[in-house]
This record gives sequence, C-alpha cells and structure tokens, in this order.
Amino acid sequence: MHNHFNGLKTAGLLGVLFAILLGIGALLASGTGSSSWIWIMALIGVGTTAYSYWNSDKLAIRAMHAYPVTEQQQPQMYRIVRELSTRANQPMPRLYVSPTQAPNAFATGRNPQNSAVCCTEGILRLLTERELRGVLGHELMHVYNRDILTSSVAAAVAGVITSVAQFMLFFDGRDRNANPIALLAMSLLAPVAAMLIQMSISRTREYDADEDGAQLTDDPLALASALRKLQYGTQQAPLPQDQKLVNTSHLMIANPFRGGGLKKMFSTHPPMDDRVARLERMAGRTLG
Repeated sequence: MHNHFNGLKTAGLLGVLFAILLGIGALLASGTGSSSWIWIMALIGVGTTAYSYWNSDKLAIRAMHAYPVTEQQQPQMYRIVRELSTRANQPMPRLYVSPTQAPNAFATGRNPQNSAVCCTEGILRLLTERELRGVLGHELMHVYNRDILTSSVAAAVAGVITSVAQFMLFFDGRDRNANPIALLAMSLLAPVAAMLIQMSISRTREYDADEDGAQLTDDPLALASALRKLQYGTQQAPLPQDQKLVNTSHLMIANPFRGGGLKKMFSTHPPMDDRVARLERMAGRTLG
C-alpha cells in the first residue's frame, strides 16, 4: 500500500467539502432565521456518505450496463486477477464486463470483501495480456487502498453542493438577515471549489494506484503501454455524455469522454502523458 501522506491529504480535502456544505447551511440559516438549515446540510452530507458507501458498486455497474462473467467466459481476466489477489493476500473481487467498445476499466465497492472489477469489451480487445495485467493491477490497488469509497463520497458530496448552490441562486433572504452578496458568492463559488477538491482527490488517487499497481505487477512499463493505448482509444470511442456515466467516470482508469481545453484542465484524471512519464521513471529506478 502507499506509504505517503495522501490519506491525510484526502481526509483534509473531504473535510473541506463538508465544511463548504455546512457553510451553505449557515448562510441559509442566516436568511431564514432558523438554525435547522445547518442540521439539514449536515444530515444531507451524512446521508449522502452512507448511501455512497453502501451502493458505490451497484451504481457504477448499473451505469455501465455491466454483466457478471464466469471463468469460462473470461479465463484471462480470472487468471490475472486471481494471481494478483493472491500476491496481495486479498480476496478476489467479482468480475464484470461492460458491453461497450469504449476501452476502459474500473473498480468499485466499499472494501476488498465487497468489491468488483469491470472491463469494457473494448479494452479487452485493445490490450495485450501483459497490458491488461497492468490495468487490473491498477484497479485492484484502488480496492485495496479504499479509493472507491473515498472518490464516491467526494463525488456525491460535490454533487450535493452543486445542487444546493443552484437552489441558493433562487433563494431570497433579503427580508431577513441574509447577506445577498455572500449568498451569491457562495452559490457561484461553492460548486467550483467542490469540483476542484474532487479533482484533487481523484488525481491523487490515480497517481497512487498507478504506482502501487506497478509495484503489485512488478511491471510499470506494461501499465505505461496500456495507458498510451487508452489515451488514443478513448478519444476514438468515447462514452456518451449521459449523466449516470458522468457521475461514475471518476472511477475509470482513463477519462472516458472526448474533450480538451477547460474540460481537460478540470478532468478528474491526471494528464496521461504525465502518468506514463512517472511510470517510465519508476521502471528506470527499478532497472537501475
């Protein structure tokens, strides 16, 4: 597992997300004269976290229309995942395949005992067995590092903040004690802050899973080669901009949507060239 301080960093960023949510509640409370809004926002945050915790696997699998596969149907996937799970001394996750030609993969589930790994039909066709092993090592480390829970909670809370902030644009507290400038600023800036925090959490976790997965497979160049193919493949066969897919896209190993400019800048995925370069440096240190 990763020995850096990224767990503490992630906890801090999640704390900031919840602080923004409570800040929205405080502003609404000042406008209505009722402190119940603070409790409402707190309950929304806790409820969202609990829902994401228990349903993160079902939501992602359903969004991708994935189906479970047997060892007879996907012997290569089973062989690789069984080997890597045994090496990590962890339980084997459930395996799924998504019927889409968009090349991608993701892991989901609240812990190693309740987890699933899904590959699209596109990625199974695109990658060699060695490259697929690198990808599956990356996804398994998301499970073992509890990244799915963290990223799912961050995405859910960020979504709540955006929805509540949009509501605040229509909230009129001028007859009470609300500060209209503060309300406007919070309604406009809170979603941006939530998006940036979610992006930071997701990018940190992707870098970690790249490094930890490469250590698990003992083959960083295999993952680097897979990421190069995925960079081209996802642009040639992107997923549609369906909201359910957008909500789960942060779980995938590669950004599944076509886009550049601001979309690329604010993506939850790190730049692919940077990820490949890190893996190549890692391979160089190993060989050295």
